[in-house]
Amino acid sequence: MLRNITIGDLLDETAGRYPEKEALVYQERGLRYSFAEFQGICNQAARGFMSLGIQKGENIAIWATNVPEWVISQYATAKMGAVLVTVNTSYRTHELEYLLRQSEATTLLLIDSYRDANYLAMIRDICPELDTAKPGELCAERLPHLKNVIYIGDERQPGMFLWSDLLKRSASVSEEERIARQRTLEPDDVINMQYTSGTTGFPKGVMLSHNNIVNNAVKVAGCQRLGPEDRVCIPVPFFHCFGCVMGTLACVATGATMVPVTAFDPGLVLSVVEKERCTALYGVPTMFIAELNHPSFGERDLSSLRTGIMAGSLCPTEVMKSVIDKMGIRDITIAYGQTESSPVITQTVPEDSFERKVTTVGRVHEGVEAKVIDPVTGDTLPPGVQGELCTRGYLVMKGYYNMPEQTAKAIDSDGWLHTGDLATVDEEGYFRITGRLKDMIIRGGENIYPREVEEFLYTHPKILDVQIVGVPDPLYGEQVLACIRVRPGEALTEEEVLRYCEGKIARFKIPKYIRFMDEYPMTASGKIQKFKLREQAIHDLGLQAASDTETA
Repeated sequence: MLRNITIGDLLDETAGRYPEKEALVYQERGLRYSFAEFQGICNQAARGFMSLGIQKGENIAIWATNVPEWVISQYATAKMGAVLVTVNTSYRTHELEYLLRQSEATTLLLIDSYRDANYLAMIRDICPELDTAKPGELCAERLPHLKNVIYIGDERQPGMFLWSDLLKRSASVSEEERIARQRTLEPDDVINMQYTSGTTGFPKGVMLSHNNIVNNAVKVAGCQRLGPEDRVCIPVPFFHCFGCVMGTLACVATGATMVPVTAFDPGLVLSVVEKERCTALYGVPTMFIAELNHPSFGERDLSSLRTGIMAGSLCPTEVMKSVIDKMGIRDITIAYGQTESSPVITQTVPEDSFERKVTTVGRVHEGVEAKVIDPVTGDTLPPGVQGELCTRGYLVMKGYYNMPEQTAKAIDSDGWLHTGDLATVDEEGYFRITGRLKDMIIRGGENIYPREVEEFLYTHPKILDVQIVGVPDPLYGEQVLACIRVRPGEALTEEEVLRYCEGKIARFKIPKYIRFMDEYPMTASGKIQKFKLREQAIHDLGLQAASDTETA
């Protein structure tokens, strides 16, 4: 049965049911909110956003790690009707500028830095006008829609509000005004927008409604048997659906406690699970591998763990065995989907056999349709025959922001979302993902679309042509290989290519392998055969063992 409720009303419902129960815990920061306290801070932040004149349907971008202000903003914007636009923490200037322009975001929240990326320096590079602007009155040539920049930090920055300013400004908006705004919101309204790369070479803003993600969160939680007694450790990033739908929203939907980790560190995750007695743990396979191989693993008491989700990348069966046997997560579930489907389409459940958990991605959620079709004819295929996986139901996105043609390509006239993934389904309805119609690379849970990286590398003056393909990797699942043809008369080195990429595209998109070649393998009709580039690279780079790794 589907819920017909907004995210703000869902939080109010859960806070009314479990006011004193812990809602949000940051063990590393000593921060703890009960559901009543969390509801209160979210209401205050919602009034703060309203005080800036932000209207229902306006787009607010957030560029931060899993800090407390991120999850507060998620529910605050949901309560006052702004659309939260999530920004990948690995983005650099080129990608950030595109996202802010394409999304028409009027407000940006950001932290100071992450790893080797200085966010403040990058936004100033794009918006030099910040140095002289009054907070809330930004007029940027390259980002004409952006008016407000809110710094999640303590040190005052030119042209920016502080997060503390936002909370103080909330006093100028009454609680009655906020409630009145919340009452105007409808479950079918778009409330979340996540950017996913596209085969066009440009990221697309996936518009998701309250209905989309509330119901997906409920179904994801149900497959894990989550309830108010559970405590979910969330080390996966909030900017992905994995973090903010399957993670925080699934907790609020069930009364479970959110226990985020600000930025993934395997030792910290193990410590948080042990100290907070977490019952569920989320991660992509590379995260679980890092935890299993951490020096402190053998000393940790992880006996509280019962369930969780492994998703975001193909799961090696040996990793699954270790998660069950060594970490003791006997009810671990595998989930499959994509941002356009809010995100989960299929998921295993605790009662599934070990074989099902390691060889399939489970069955469709209740209320979801899925089928495997012939990519050429569109005919539905029988069990066991490989084709494209399509899905239909409440979970299908509202569309891509300001991209009607791309939306029409993804969702057909009968409402079926075409995933671009190749799959088979057995007689009992269990799906297995067997490949991709698209050339998408999945590196450690991050989706990389070759065309996007190719478009960027084409801007290098010495590069005549470039083909990006994925090659197998035992740790990350796949790595990026660039096959480059250099312009006649020019010389180019791997080091030059890597230097050109640094600081301009996200680190996970930078090629791990670079090969220079005079020509590409072609079909008789002149199409480049990327699969042959991949096969040759596997042979030449000695990646056969990684290629043979069994996955679900």
